[in-house]
Amino acid sequence: MFYWLVMPAAGIGRRFGGQFPKQHALLGTGTVLEAALRPFIADDRCRGIVLALAVDDARRESLAQRLPARVRIVTGGEQRSESVLRGLRALEGEAQAADWVLVHDAVRPCLSTADLERLLAAAGDAADGALLAAPVTDTIKQQDAMGHSCNTVTREGLWRALTPQMFGYAQLREALQRARAAQLEPTDEAQAIEWAGGRPLLVAASDSNIKITTAEDLLVAAAILGARR
Repeated sequence: MFYWLVMPAAGIGRRFGGQFPKQHALLGTGTVLEAALRPFIADDRCRGIVLALAVDDARRESLAQRLPARVRIVTGGEQRSESVLRGLRALEGEAQAADWVLVHDAVRPCLSTADLERLLAAAGDAADGALLAAPVTDTIKQQDAMGHSCNTVTREGLWRALTPQMFGYAQLREALQRARAAQLEPTDEAQAIEWAGGRPLLVAASDSNIKITTAEDLLVAAAILGARR
């Protein structure tokens, strides 16, 4: 099989702090974003990659020089779904309706080869697409208006959505267009598919596929990648 990759990377990441967006933070010999792209650049099954950056991203030119030619850069939108849609539109005329498209967070630099293989292997059973996810293992509390714990929520059947998320090209594009036309903003691609009546397959992933949210997460990511090396 083969697939296309769309990576939305136009976010600001206010919780991270610092002088530039977290996807451009240094991690090892490159940046968080470059580490997130690495598994797909190395995969011959990935036909092409579209990276959506902010219109005023000062690192656009330097990235274009460092990345392979099959990584094309487009201007993203203010919202994630808009960036993904622009990435999908950039594939128009190349990607066929039934082609698989993977969407991966630019701030998830620790995707393992094993997790990627599990996701791709699920394609045959995923009529409505699939996504990497992790079962919730912690006890979940609900707070009241004063910030006190008022209820313990059952964790049975609850999963944390991760990326990559994998859907048919036409299916994902239509679902995102419908959501935006209805002035709805999905938090991930799977939610747009769910709103359109789909039921994406959950594929169990390792907890090492972390998302960089704070500066401390960089230390964890560096330890994970260092242990793999």
